[in-house]
Amino acid sequence: MIEGIAHLGLLDDEAIGLDTAALELAALDHPGITLRPYLETLDNMAEQAALHGAAARSARERASVLSDLIAGEHGFAGDRATYDDPRNADLVEVMERRLGLPVSLSILYVGIARRIGWQADALNTPSHVLVRLGPDTAPVLIDPFHLGAMVDTAQLARLLAHATGGGAITAEHLTAMSNREVLVRLLTNQASRAERSGNAGRALTLYQRMTTVAPAHGFGWWERARLELTGGDVAAARASLSAMLEMTRDPAMRAHVSAALDALAGSSD
Repeated sequence: MIEGIAHLGLLDDEAIGLDTAALELAALDHPGITLRPYLETLDNMAEQAALHGAAARSARERASVLSDLIAGEHGFAGDRATYDDPRNADLVEVMERRLGLPVSLSILYVGIARRIGWQADALNTPSHVLVRLGPDTAPVLIDPFHLGAMVDTAQLARLLAHATGGGAITAEHLTAMSNREVLVRLLTNQASRAERSGNAGRALTLYQRMTTVAPAHGFGWWERARLELTGGDVAAARASLSAMLEMTRDPAMRAHVSAALDALAGSSD
């Protein structure tokens, strides 16, 4: 079934439709599903956003349009009651239940905004993805998990302080993620929850999807190799590490991966 997302790994990042790609990933867990109704819903929501936002010029006005439409009219909200429910990171389930995680709801907000030509990005905020709407010179931050509420400077500082445990806040925390980085974060969220629940096989499947969508992302290959080795598949672990070595240019990481491969050289399959 992973062949259904193979094309995502071949596309330039800017050619990836973020919401469509997230639906294609979710479809892997819904055999036989047709995505047409979900894509039509996104199209209809984009048409509504274009209509309601025709006179909206500032990022603040556009943020209000999005939150009124997505949270207000369509009822999408963060799932506070069952936050760790795996369905919250599955965009098909998110669209059915109108509940999700910060990252999955951010994909929805960014996707709708981009469909009508508005500048929007999911930010690399730790633990709780936010969306930046508008140009770099006058952006607005919104929190899709909390009904698309606008986030002011003081609220952002509190969120980051909580997420980092009072640690240093860096520019990286407010960097716009690429489309692949957003999908990797979505998959990492699912994989980490699967492994914490004791389902290593499910976690491995998710890392396999990650390396298909983002083949140059070293973390996915490393975690895939770790789980393959834990499961006793030494040959698969070697292959994953070798793929990671081909993709990695950082000298320290290359040395680390090479050492891991050397350690496996004498292992039997």
